[in-house]
This record gives sequence, structure tokens and C-alpha cells, in this order.
Amino acid sequence: MMKVGFIGWRGMVGSVLMERMRAESDFNAISPVFFSTSSVGGESPYVGKDVGVLQDAYECKLLASLDCIVTTQGSDYTKEVLPKLRSAGWNGYWLDASSGLRMDDDAIIVLDPINRQLIEQGLSSGIKNYVGGNCTVSLMLLGLDGLFKADLIEWISSMTYQAASGAGANNIRELLKQSGALYAAAKDLLDDKNASILDIDYRVTQELHSANFPQQYFGAPLAGSVIPWIDAGLENGQTKEEWKGGVEANKILGYTPDTVKVDGTCVRVGVLRSHSQALTIKLKRSDLSLAEIEQIIAKANPWVKFVANNKADTLRELTPASVSGTLDIAVGRLKSLKFGPEYISLFTVGDQLLWGAAEPLRRMLNILVEKHA
Repeated sequence: MMKVGFIGWRGMVGSVLMERMRAESDFNAISPVFFSTSSVGGESPYVGKDVGVLQDAYECKLLASLDCIVTTQGSDYTKEVLPKLRSAGWNGYWLDASSGLRMDDDAIIVLDPINRQLIEQGLSSGIKNYVGGNCTVSLMLLGLDGLFKADLIEWISSMTYQAASGAGANNIRELLKQSGALYAAAKDLLDDKNASILDIDYRVTQELHSANFPQQYFGAPLAGSVIPWIDAGLENGQTKEEWKGGVEANKILGYTPDTVKVDGTCVRVGVLRSHSQALTIKLKRSDLSLAEIEQIIAKANPWVKFVANNKADTLRELTPASVSGTLDIAVGRLKSLKFGPEYISLFTVGDQLLWGAAEPLRRMLNILVEKHA
């Protein structure tokens, strides 16, 4: 039975990973050891069997005794600990939710419904580092799986609408605090049916501009607004989040860089945990009907949920509220564009904490368990 260590399991992505593993009884097939950077000797999470107390996440001798380490602790932890383990001769598997290793030659970005063959090749060739991809990229690839498998995509313009969860737990709390502050600013007027909507708008606007408005983590209001900037800026005018769209998509697919061009604008919106994307796509063929394209998309994998392009279905099934907490990748609003028959657009939404973060790691661990059995 594989001996597997878990670091960062208390955090947002780690908590979702623990929840999924318990739901799928994954802990039955491994011997888990839980680590902490701050509560050594404390109580480990309940996983259905005795796993002892929390161990020191920086104790390399104990870490080196493991067959596999799963970390959702972040890139700083990876940069500090992994080189020490490798230099000491540890040859175990490192599964990582952070971005630090993604573009390394000796790491594979895991999304097994898309690149299982690439993962198998990596295992056969001795690669030991397997990392989760950027959340919007993983969700986009799952939604467009059928089009990629049919080699139909020339380029993609991706306009993302990314949830607060992509920035972290503190940001989720701040979004809710911002929403509460806006409500409190106008509550008495909202309760008065005779109040002017312009007076309500004035109160809300004043609160958004207030020096006391909570924005420690976002750096700007998100409730009642959007933030068209995510991650650091690059010299070419992109943000790093926008850069990831192309480089990570091609690496996950096993393509050489820029084989499929992906670019666009990434925007933070006032949603808790599901990312949406409006995609403009140039196809390599101009002879496909929308009905044929729909079938290609809908039949690609078990998680794609195609939504008919009408108002009722869109409002019911193609929103962050409708997919949050599920493994569904909703794809809809499919239509042809006026630029030519090879141009289409669609809208897709998926849970950033599930397929965008925890689920690929959970499934990669299960692949290793199967190999180890």
C-alpha cells in the first residue's frame, strides 16, 4: 500500500481534495500521513482510519520515507522542500497544486481525461513530478475536449470571468464583506418602497469609493464591479494569467509551444467558486454545421454538459450558481459568427476548486495507486 503524505490539506484546494477523497473512499487504498507547517502534533483529519498526529512538513527525513507527496501548500513550500528531497536522493512522486513546477521539463501538467497518454508516457520514462494546471486552462480544455480531439481548433480568444476562489480564501471572505458593506450602506432605502433608486445608487457608489471599503486583498472593489487584471504584468501587455492560457494548454495537450494560439483578457468577477469563459474560436474547417459541432463537444467526455442556446436553459444550467459544487463542465451559447463559417463562439463554466484544482490531483494519485498495486 502506497505511503502518501499530504501537505496544505487545511487550505481551500486541500479541503476540497480531502472532501472528494473521502467521498470516493480513496483513503482505503493508501496509507496516508498528514503534515503541518504550523500545528505539528495536532489532530489529523478524519479519513476513516487512524493516521496518527500531524507531522512536521519540513522534516525531510520523514518526507523521504514516503512513496508520494501531495501538496496544496503553494509554490514557496515546493521551492524550499522539493530540491532538498531530490538532492538527498528521494525518488518518490511529487503531486503539486501550485504553479511553480508547471513549465519545468521534468514535470507534467495533469488532466487525465485530456492527456492520459502523456501521463502514461511520463510514468514509463521515469518522470516523478506531476502538477495541476491553471484552473481556467483546465476547465477550457475539458469543455473543448471534442474539438481538440478532432483537431479542429486553429486559435482561441478567451475572455474569462474568474471567481474569487481563484485568488484564495481571504479573497472569498473579502468579497462577502464587500457585498455586506454595500447592502448595509443602502439598507434603509431598500426597505423604503418610496425611496429613489438614484439615492440608492448614490449611497452604494459612495461606499465603493470610501476609504473604509474592505479591499485589502483585491486592492479594489469587486462587489458591484469587476477587476480586469489577474496576476503579475508582463512586458508584452499580458498578465501572467493570460500568458498561461497558451503555454499551459499546449503543454497539457503535448503540443510544441504555440501550436494552438490562445490569448485574451482575464477578468475577476464577483462569483465565489466557478470560473466562466466566453470563447471565440477559429476552426480549421468551415463545412461543419452547428449541430455537428454540438455533437462533437457533447460526446467528448462524461463531464461535458451541453446547454441548448436558448434563454431558459442558459439561465438554468449555464451559470456559476448552477455548476458550483459539481463536476459538470457546462458548455452553451454556441453560435456561428459573422466573420465566416469557420468562426464560432461559445460560453463555458466549471467549478474552479474541483476540475480546476483538486480533481486532477486526486485522479493522478489514483493512477499512481493503480500502478503501485
